[in-house]
Amino acid sequence: QMQLLESGGGSVQAGGSLTLSCVAPESVYNTKCMGWVRQVASEKREGVARIVTRTSSKLYSDSVKGRFTISQDNANNTVYLQMNNLKPEDTATYFCAADPSCGLLMSGRATYWGQGTQVTVSS
Repeated sequence: QMQLLESGGGSVQAGGSLTLSCVAPESVYNTKCMGWVRQVASEKREGVARIVTRTSSKLYSDSVKGRFTISQDNANNTVYLQMNNLKPEDTATYFCAADPSCGLLMSGRATYWGQGTQVTVSS
């Protein structure tokens, strides 16, 4: 099964940091684009960061630019999201995602998904 396995998340105070990890099957990791998408309740999913695994090209949403960093570990088919200076508005369920199209991933319509991990930031 093409399941992305996430870990990390939790509850922190504003200004704190968290790191999310996502391990993918090799075939999915090499799909092209991996990244992180977040969702608050039933609101629209928002792509926050993506990386092209073969080139390390990265892109961030304006809402997290300068605070979040996406990185990769090719040896272990793993993608990370380091989140610094967290704000209450970052509170959401964060999903690891993968897709041949980075555009689809960042629009929240990726092919492959993790189960989601909750991030809660208190003021």
